[in-house]
Amino acid sequence: MASTIRCDIVSAEQEIYSGDAELVVATGELGELGIAPKHAPLITRLKPGKVVVTLPGGQHLDFAISGGILEVQPSVVTVLADTAIRAEDIDEAAVRAAKEEAERVLSHKDPKMSLEEAQAQLAMSLAQLSALERLRKNLKH
Repeated sequence: MASTIRCDIVSAEQEIYSGDAELVVATGELGELGIAPKHAPLITRLKPGKVVVTLPGGQHLDFAISGGILEVQPSVVTVLADTAIRAEDIDEAAVRAAKEEAERVLSHKDPKMSLEEAQAQLAMSLAQLSALERLRKNLKH
C-alpha cells in the first residue's frame, strides 16, 4: 500500500475536502508544488489556480482556488483558500459571464468594479475554466 498524507482544503465558507492523498499539487507564487507524504514542512502563498489531489488508487480530484495559503507538516497538508470549488461543482455559464465582465472592466468599458477586483475575478474565472477542462479531459480517458 502506498503511503499517504492527510489533505484538508478549506475556504472561508466551508471545508471543501478532507481525506488521504498520495500527492497534492498546487500553484504557488513561484510555480507548481508537488506535496507527497513525508514532505519537508513549509508555508507558502498560493496563486489563483488549481489544486489537484491524487487519492490512493490513482483517482484525481480537481479544485479551483482564488488564492490562499498552503501549509505542509509531516503528516498533513492544509490549503487555506480564499475561495475554493470542486471542478464538478463549477457553473460554466456563470464563470464565463464573470470572465466577460472582468475583461470588460479591464478594457475600461465598465466602471462597476475596481481594477484589482476585476483582475482577481478574471484569475478565478480562468482557474475555474481550466479546472473544467481538466475534468472533461479526465472523464474522456
